[in-house]
Amino acid sequence: MTKNPTACLLVIGNEVLSGRTQDANINFLAKGLGAIGIPLREVRVIPDVPETIISTVNEVRAKFDHVFTTGGIGPTHDDITSECVAAAFGVPWEPHPEAWARMEAHYAKTPDGVASFNKARQRMATMPRGATLIDNAISIAPGFSIGNVHVMAGVPRIMQAMFATLATTLAGGAPIISRAVHATRAAEGQIAAPLEAIQTRYPELDIGSYPYYRAHGQGVAIVAKGTSEEQAEAAIAEVTAMFEGFGVTPIQGEPDAA
Repeated sequence: MTKNPTACLLVIGNEVLSGRTQDANINFLAKGLGAIGIPLREVRVIPDVPETIISTVNEVRAKFDHVFTTGGIGPTHDDITSECVAAAFGVPWEPHPEAWARMEAHYAKTPDGVASFNKARQRMATMPRGATLIDNAISIAPGFSIGNVHVMAGVPRIMQAMFATLATTLAGGAPIISRAVHATRAAEGQIAAPLEAIQTRYPELDIGSYPYYRAHGQGVAIVAKGTSEEQAEAAIAEVTAMFEGFGVTPIQGEPDAA
């Protein structure tokens, strides 16, 4: 069986670490990458510190097939992701001819001072030498890829537009299949041993146990993920039988959020 490529996400920004901004990109990217067979194996949240960005990019690009970054490619002084990625690759950070031309033409249409192609906006057209653009259908400023690193905006709507463009160019693997079952009045301590035995029988799957607490009672959801639909469904069938053996009623799928 061909092994799926792997991915890491770097969420870059002091505003996320301070709690001012709640990240909304991890969930979207994890699902989007899973759908094209590139499982997200690690997420790191790092500050706007050049040494941290450079060293982390170099560490994870050697470890994973793909590295995705969000945040830090805007026009202000603290948007330093692009220049740090250039430093990580050891290439100049310079005006990208295509990005520059696009943005210059865009802002020339509205020459009112506020919307001019000023020095701040020119930063968004400055990238590592050799970068390939990631188009942005929401606003004009693009993201970019260099090597196996894909640099995108932190604003969720813009990041999602960039990912829609980027995803069509990525060579993935078999889509990640997910199957789930849950049961109210079940407890993790009760099912731990038989669940471990099921995981042992399906080593190609990731089988996770997730307790939940609702107004109508507490319970446990079991989720099986992998590239084989047959195995995922077989494992969940065994989990269903396990729940029934403990005298609780299994319900297919994950519990609602209420």
